[in-house]
Amino acid sequence: MRPAIEVADIFRSHLSEYEQAHPLSLVQRKAAHAILNCRTAALGGHIRVCETCGLEEISYNSCRNRNCPKCLWSAKERWMDARMAELLPVTCFHVVFTLPEGLNALMMSNQERLYPLLFRAAWETLRQLALDEKWLGAEPGMIGVLHTWGQQLAFHPHLHCIVPGGGLHPKSGEWIHSRKGFFIPVRVLSSVFRGKFLHQLGLMRQRGDLQYHGHAAALADDKAFRQWKTSLYRTDWVVYAKRPFGGPEQVIQYLGRYTHRIAISNQRLTAFQNSRVTFAYKDYKADNAQKEMTLDAREFIRRYLMHVLPQGFQKIRYYGILSTRNRNIKLQALQKTLDFKPPKPDTWEEKLTAALGRPPGSCPCCGAEAPPMSIVANIPPTIPSRRFPDLCPKPRAPPQNQPLPALKLNNP
Repeated sequence: MRPAIEVADIFRSHLSEYEQAHPLSLVQRKAAHAILNCRTAALGGHIRVCETCGLEEISYNSCRNRNCPKCLWSAKERWMDARMAELLPVTCFHVVFTLPEGLNALMMSNQERLYPLLFRAAWETLRQLALDEKWLGAEPGMIGVLHTWGQQLAFHPHLHCIVPGGGLHPKSGEWIHSRKGFFIPVRVLSSVFRGKFLHQLGLMRQRGDLQYHGHAAALADDKAFRQWKTSLYRTDWVVYAKRPFGGPEQVIQYLGRYTHRIAISNQRLTAFQNSRVTFAYKDYKADNAQKEMTLDAREFIRRYLMHVLPQGFQKIRYYGILSTRNRNIKLQALQKTLDFKPPKPDTWEEKLTAALGRPPGSCPCCGAEAPPMSIVANIPPTIPSRRFPDLCPKPRAPPQNQPLPALKLNNP
């Protein structure tokens, strides 16, 4: 069932006004216009007819942009299917690396450089400590997923990591199981992570790789940068490990919640009136209490677009025994050694049936499955490809009480 309020509705009403005061970057503009036109007549679609009851249904095409709240389900399901073949019958942990708030301004000015540094520092920290026989003495693995937002849409860069409970011995290649709890104390992780990140940050400063915009402008001064960096060394960085998952399949299900998520879903929007947006959020400081926040529509748009990642940036990355080059060799060998066969994922038809609440292709009116609803006409897109459309309102759904457009039938 479609939500009563969508992010696209807010963009459609106030994006033009927002752009006049806040010019968008190229990647933000692409994301905004993809969201505006997703599943509207602008992208074209098709008309299907039920041969049993005669119901006519118009389906508009999706934009498939990773920042669109309506286009993530299928991508998540495909990703989960691919990961099913890589499961290991071991305990897996959820580890989160969080950057302190004092880094936010510089992170915003250097997203293309500092987001990769976050991944690198987290993996090098985990690998260095895991190879130490004091903690594990084995080569670990990690899947890292970047998130840049908090529940209130504020800028909050952090890394969600899935770490198997064990690793490969660097010499014998034998699998070494970790202890029941997470095998590295989070205090040790936090200290090493902080040191690695700030050390590399200092080297980037020396090479002149950093930019200083907005609130980060003061850091262009050498003395101010040194004082700021010293304060970060004295700050406790937050790294924590959640309790282990129940089993291999639950690992994939849990991962799917983090891999293909955007700043806010349409389901969290509760009201949009008088140019103000109200949405639900979870207050972690108040024992996960459910609360609501209201923002001016332009501020909502600003916060939403703040989390659009740089063009082509890989927000999901794989390391160690879970890296791409090890999947077809070490992982398959490990599965044989551990006498484990990954479960087969549900078929695509089963997934669609569960998502729609009815078999795909069946009629939403009479429920007829045979013969299924058939496509009788295509709707051409109204905007040229590879170009930005105008910011004009687009229909979210087929026009009501109006005749269907005259279109050429497909082999009637």
